[in-house]
This record gives sequence, structure tokens and C-alpha cells, in this order.
Amino acid sequence: MELGVVGAPNSGKSTFFNAATLCNAEVGNRPFVTIKPNQGIAYVKIKCPHVELGKQCKPVHGYCKNGWRFVPLKLWDVAGLVPDAWKGKGLGNQFLNDIMVSNGLIHVLDASGSTDTNGNVVGPGNFDPAETVVFLKREIQYWIKGIMERSWHMLRHVKDEQAASVLAKQLSGLGIDEESVKRCLSKINFASRLFEWTDEQKLELAELVREECKPMVIAANKMDLKEAQQNIAELRKKFPEEIIVPVSAEAELALRKASEAGLIEYTPGDSDFKELKEISEKQKAALDFIRENVLKKFGSTGVQQVINTLAFDVLHMIAVFPVEDQAKWADSKGNILPDAFLLEEGSTALDLAYKVHTEIGQNFVAAINCRTGQKIGKDTELKHNDIVKIITR
Repeated sequence: MELGVVGAPNSGKSTFFNAATLCNAEVGNRPFVTIKPNQGIAYVKIKCPHVELGKQCKPVHGYCKNGWRFVPLKLWDVAGLVPDAWKGKGLGNQFLNDIMVSNGLIHVLDASGSTDTNGNVVGPGNFDPAETVVFLKREIQYWIKGIMERSWHMLRHVKDEQAASVLAKQLSGLGIDEESVKRCLSKINFASRLFEWTDEQKLELAELVREECKPMVIAANKMDLKEAQQNIAELRKKFPEEIIVPVSAEAELALRKASEAGLIEYTPGDSDFKELKEISEKQKAALDFIRENVLKKFGSTGVQQVINTLAFDVLHMIAVFPVEDQAKWADSKGNILPDAFLLEEGSTALDLAYKVHTEIGQNFVAAINCRTGQKIGKDTELKHNDIVKIITR
């Protein structure tokens, strides 16, 4: 699974990306610090089944900490988006092409109103972040419309029921398939033939396609500032349909770096940390500020919550553990719960087999639910945190 971190320039995107991945994307107080997309590994956080087994797991990918399993996914940090990017302004065309690989988007928003849509610093409370929410969605909407319009003339020569196929071919580069386009078209009830649609009607379809294929969660950044807290309350009133998660990317980055340096014990997404050694007065003051103004007030920094919310609540993914030893929940070398795969809800045992390896899928015979010992067929839908042994011929 791949997620894209998007937003206006100078909104905290790269800080969020660094906090989630511990990569070192350049961060600066100016527009267009990010030009080429950065990529790194972030994680969803789930309860690890090894706790049930009473034996420690040994992940091949990702890691496990304090009973929490961190399952990897790819995260992209792309260039900032400015108004009229869909026309090519700023780094718009590059930005919009960069997000096409993403299954979902994290919109990092400067909730404090410190920066405008062009990335100019104006100071906390001097800009309405609602404007950024509107413009960013609009840019993606117009971009998708422009891609659809490249094949719109062909709709004159086909029946409306064939339109989804025509449009899907044009949108295939965005990872959008025919069934997704059909679902979007089914939500629109326009009497006119598609090739006669107005710009407004095309835009409505483009927004449905965006919602269907590139769903978004808003990471309302800089939540520790009072202006941000006021703005977040207003944003939730103005955009009740949006998922808005308060975030402090800087706090999360500081905690993860302190943890990596061995100064504190901290598990991403937790509501507190434990100091492990004596630290300088400056470090202690910074950590105390985070504890009092972020963790105690909000319960977490929000960074891990954003990723989990997008993966599980919006994209409806599940995590499944394939093993070879049914009793020990281990691979052939005795490693307990070595792998975890992210699959879409509704995925079957056969889907898991193909996810593990094409040959395993081709030679699939049956599978076993390791918790119950029940044999399951190729069409059996899997559930979140299932542990599955695949039987091949």
C-alpha cells in the first residue's frame, strides 16, 4: 500500500513525512523546499497476535514494540501544491503526477493559519485554513477532469453504458479501474448524454472519482497552537464530511528522534514516554513541553492516528499473517509471525496466497485458520489479524 503526503507549500508536509519515516527530507521555512518526491517507509500500528501466543514474534519486515506490530507501507512526500497547479502553475503538473501511485492521501494542513495557500508565512491566526482545504481538493478535481476530457470526444460514439470503459482507460494511469468509474457514474443522475455534459457536470464526476480512488484524511498540523485549536473546531463545522485529525508533526519527530537516540522509551501513537537517562536542561524542557501541551491535551501527536485512520477506516484495509507452522504460528525456520500483509477488506485466502507469491497462488489448494484450526477454501473472506496457513499442491 502506498500513501501520499500532500498540501500547500510550507505547511509541514516534510516534517510529517520525516516524523512518520525517520527519513531526512529537507525541511525549510519557504515554499517549494520539496521538489522531487521523497519516499520512505511508514507503518500502520496494530495489536500483535504474539501476545496471545505468549512468545515474542520475529518480523522480517516492520517491527514489534511493546505488543504493537508496525506493518510497513510506502509513504510519498510530494511537492507543494499552489492555486492553479492543474494549469501547471508552480510545480503543479509534477505534483499531480507524483500522487497517482498513492492509494490514499494525507493532506497536511497548517491549521494555525500561519501560512497561506502559496506557502507565504503570515503568522498564526492570519489566514483561514478552510481556504486551503477548498483549493487543494479543487486542484485535484480539475486535474482529473482534464485527464478525462482527453477522451471525452469518444463518448459521442458509444452508448452511455460503455462510457465507464472509455473513461477508465484514460484514467488507468492513476490506478483507477472501470468498476470504480461505474460506481461514480451510478451516483449521478443527469438526463443528457455524457458527451453533452457541462463543465460543472464533469467536475462533479471528477470529485466523485477523487473521493472513490484517492480518498483523503486531513492532518491538521500545529495543533499545540491555540489558533490551530480554534481553527480545527471551525473546520469541523465547515467540513463535516471530512476526516480531520489534530496533529503535531514536530512533536512526533522530536519524540522519535529522542527514542532512536536512546534518551526516552516511546512507542509511536502512545500518550506518554519514559525518560531513560539524564538529559540536558534544554532537552528536558522540550520534552516536558511536548508532554504537557501535546500528549496530555490530545492523547498523542496524531501522526500515527492519521496513518491508521486512512489505512483502516478510509481505505478499509486489514492485516493478515501467513505462516507455515499452524501450531507455532511460525515459518519453516521457526520465526514466529514473520510476515504481515495489508489487504483490502473482503480479500480471500486465495488473494493472500497470491500476495505472498504468484506460485503459491497458482498452486493453492486450501488454507487453515490457525486460531480455530478450521480448514477454509479459496473464497473464504479473511478478517483483520487472521493467522493463516496456506496449503499448496
